[in-house]
Amino acid sequence: MSSGKILIIGGGPAGLEAARSVAELGGEAILIEKRIGLGGTPISEGYAKLTHHWRDASEAMAELASAVTGNANVEVKYQAEVKGFSGSAGDFTVQIEANGKAESLNVGAVIVATGFQHFDPGRATQYYNYYSFPDVITITDLEKMLKENKVVRPSNGETPKKIAFIQCVGSRDRQIGNEYCSKVCCGVASKQAIELREQITDSKVFIFYIDMRMYGYWEPEIYWPAQEKYKVNYVKGVISEVLPKGNQLLIRGEDTTMSRPMEVTMDLVVLSVGMEPSAGTRAISQLLGLQQNKYGFIEAGGASGIDPVGTSKPGIFVAGAASGPSDLDDSFAQAGLAAARAAAAVRKVLA
Repeated sequence: MSSGKILIIGGGPAGLEAARSVAELGGEAILIEKRIGLGGTPISEGYAKLTHHWRDASEAMAELASAVTGNANVEVKYQAEVKGFSGSAGDFTVQIEANGKAESLNVGAVIVATGFQHFDPGRATQYYNYYSFPDVITITDLEKMLKENKVVRPSNGETPKKIAFIQCVGSRDRQIGNEYCSKVCCGVASKQAIELREQITDSKVFIFYIDMRMYGYWEPEIYWPAQEKYKVNYVKGVISEVLPKGNQLLIRGEDTTMSRPMEVTMDLVVLSVGMEPSAGTRAISQLLGLQQNKYGFIEAGGASGIDPVGTSKPGIFVAGAASGPSDLDDSFAQAGLAAARAAAAVRKVLA
């Protein structure tokens, strides 16, 4: 018979919110995290501030983690991974390995919150010479510099004065199979552009974009202030290549507004890389027997096809970027709904 507990796989923002919500609903949760600490990608990738609320990432994640670790209804297991899985809704047996020791868990429902990974621009296509030129970096590389308040050119340690963002790297790209929009990149680049102008006040910052996709309140909170207050330059265009020119980088492409070729030199080029399913998301999908979409994310919809946290398997739910590109607001909302769905599923069995 089921223990009535709910297993949550992944200790990032969605997993933490799901665990907190389960506990607040009066349920018992077991949260497993493969790393030695909680917080997920915002911590492992060294995020500075969160888009769009501008919270310090470490502080916000610590707050979330504290709400979980301080709750008697949540058991947290670190350095833990699922090794085996069997059973059906209401009575699942999950084999895990935590801190090098094998354990067997009996749970009534499962929430998968295994997140995403950033697209690697040099993986196969060598996008914009990412691995060739040290001054071509990604938004995650820049985020770490912003967190330390020390943005420099990796090639020489000097402060860059002309900085360019290139949008949609690894997203909206049929050639590599990532046809989808990763949703957060426009907002993250604009946030980082503002931070650059704050930290390097005499810098010039350019964002080269196909379309700027600012969701919800991002438009008034990030996009317009970036232009009007911080004088960030938005250029609608397609960048074809990045080449060395003296001690700078030459960007070649097309200004699509003016329908003419474009060449500009920059000190630092930042690639706005998109989201892909994490290795953990791909692995857990296979292990739990969950249907994945054509991009490798967990297929959400459930039996009804309209349940945003339902999966192809009754009793197993998904939250956050494990089911596709999501911002933090999306992840928290999905986590709360997944917690409610899981708690309801368990109560039906125990009733």
